[in-house]
Amino acid sequence: AAGRRGAPADGRNLRSRGVRGGRGLDPATADRHRPPVAARAPPTGPAPRRREGRLMEVVISIAIGVMASAGVWLVLRPRTFQVLIGLTLLSYAVNLFIFSVGSLAIGREPIVKVGVAADLVNYSDPLPQSLVLTAIVIGFATTALFLVVLL
Repeated sequence: AAGRRGAPADGRNLRSRGVRGGRGLDPATADRHRPPVAARAPPTGPAPRRREGRLMEVVISIAIGVMASAGVWLVLRPRTFQVLIGLTLLSYAVNLFIFSVGSLAIGREPIVKVGVAADLVNYSDPLPQSLVLTAIVIGFATTALFLVVLL
């Protein structure tokens, strides 16, 4: 035990908080078979902007919240026409939410171009768009039905 480095009784080899001092894992040493960090080219060009489009996300979120809350408030009103307008506002809020789930992408093309791989990394997702289009048609039909039946 006397020849071991950092024996339990030897407090000189320990730094503060009980961490061993000396040979760490990061520095390159002769007995290693690889460099400590893989080599890669330095980044070129401008740094990527991560905050791009944050304002639009906030505006869409606030618009969805306002429309949904106004729709719920109108649905709870005693008059029939206000209930109808509230249901319409709720359907608009849900449509906007579904559309924003798949379409809030900045810098992506909605249509496939020649020479670019056809995957969702490069293009907008068409499923939310088709769901919203179907929901709009169904919403107009139910609104017309409500108008005929209730008024």
